[in-house]
Amino acid sequence: MKLHELKNVKGAVHRKKRVGCGEGGGHGKTSGRGGKGQTARSGGSIRPGFEGGQMPLYRKLPQRGFNQYNFRTEFAVVNLRDLADLDASITEVDAGVLAQHGLVRKDEKLVKILGDGEISRALKVTAAKFSESAKAKLEKAGGQAIVA
Repeated sequence: MKLHELKNVKGAVHRKKRVGCGEGGGHGKTSGRGGKGQTARSGGSIRPGFEGGQMPLYRKLPQRGFNQYNFRTEFAVVNLRDLADLDASITEVDAGVLAQHGLVRKDEKLVKILGDGEISRALKVTAAKFSESAKAKLEKAGGQAIVA
């Protein structure tokens, strides 16, 4: 069997609903939108939580407490197994090298190295953070973990 020989299961493909093409089609007149009003118009929708102009519940309830979520620091995570897969010619690794090889995004400044996997060669790795196991494995292989 080849890709161009594949067929859909019976009932998987439906005809497109043609609205506004007369009463005989079953979707004529109001085209499945009900009567008049805002929701019958194109682009007519109300945002979630809108209560018709009445003060919405989410604005009536008091705001209590505090949350550090907005002030969190997010790190791009790279495992040792990913570093082991890099070219043998690379000896120094930083955020720029990781971005070139597609392990982190280009604009990523904060990188954390985790110790999942094994590494057998000496690498000089510069990152914002290291897990204890990653640091130990890097140094055991003869490399360096530099916190930048």
